[in-house]
Amino acid sequence: MTANDPWFHPRGALGRDGWESVVDEALPGWAHTGLRVGVLADGESLALAESGVERIVVPLAGSFTVTHTEGGATTETTLAGRTSVFHGPTDVLYLSCAATAVIRGTGRVAVASAPTTVVHPTRHLRADETPVELRGAGRSSRQVHNFGTPATLDAERLIVCEVLTPAENWSSYPPHKHDAHVPGRESRLEEIYYFEAAPTRDGGRAASADAAFGMFATYSSDAGDIDVSAMVRTGDVALVPYGYHGPAVAAPGYDLYYLNVMAGPDPERSWLITDDPAHAWVRDSWSGQDIDPRLPYRAEGAQ
Repeated sequence: MTANDPWFHPRGALGRDGWESVVDEALPGWAHTGLRVGVLADGESLALAESGVERIVVPLAGSFTVTHTEGGATTETTLAGRTSVFHGPTDVLYLSCAATAVIRGTGRVAVASAPTTVVHPTRHLRADETPVELRGAGRSSRQVHNFGTPATLDAERLIVCEVLTPAENWSSYPPHKHDAHVPGRESRLEEIYYFEAAPTRDGGRAASADAAFGMFATYSSDAGDIDVSAMVRTGDVALVPYGYHGPAVAAPGYDLYYLNVMAGPDPERSWLITDDPAHAWVRDSWSGQDIDPRLPYRAEGAQ
C-alpha cells in the first residue's frame, strides 16, 4: 500500500521479488485480479512458479521467450514483441492455470492474472491475430487491442485489453462502472490500470520520455467510496475495486497507454458497464464525428 492512497501506486511502490510491480491478493481489499510488471536485461529471467492462476504474458517493449511446463511437458514459446506499447499490437501468451513458467528476454514485460482452478488451453496469440478496435470519435478516439477479451480468448475469469490514447484525447469516457451484478446489464469486475506515457511519435519538444504524463480519475458509486485524481506516468498502477472510473486523458504532447486487467466473482465472464448518468449523453455526441486520423498506431514501417 502507498502511504496516502490504497488505490493508486506510483512506479516501483509495489515492487517485490525482482518485479517492478506486483498486484495480488496480498493487497488489502483485492481478490480477483493480478498484475506483475518486470524489467529484464540480457541473461536475466523471471519465474511464474505457482499454478492455480491463469495468466497472459504481454511484452511491453522488447521480445521474450517463455518456457512453460504443464502436465510434465515443457514448451518454449517465443513472443515477437515491439519497440514500445505505441508501436502496434504484440504477440501474447495465455498460460493455463495448470502451467508454471520462466520468462527470458530483454525489455519490459507484463503478466496479467486471475486465480482459478478451471483449466483452459494455453494459447500463443500472434500480433496479427489481435483484433484492433478504434473506439469513440473525435477527441474521444482511442485504439483498443482486444487480445484477452471473451470474443477472442477462451479463459475462465480473466479479461485483458490495452488502450492507446493520442495526445489531447480522452478515453475511459464517459465515466462508467462495473461493480454490481445485474444480469444482461452490468457485471462485477475488479480492474487494474497499468499506465505508460511517451512523447508523441513525432518527438515534439519533450526534454525526456520521463516527462510524459496523463490524468486519471475514479470516484464513488453505491458500491463504495473511492476518490482518485492522479497525474499518471510510465509504470504507475491504479486499482479500481468499485466506483465510476474515467476519464483517462492524454496531455498535449504526450500519448497515453494503459493495460486493463479485469476479473470478478460473477458466474459469467463478461464486460458489462453502466455509464455515469450525468455524462452518458456524451456517447451520442460522437455521431457524425470521424475517428482521429492519427489512429491506428502501427509497428514501425507498417502501412
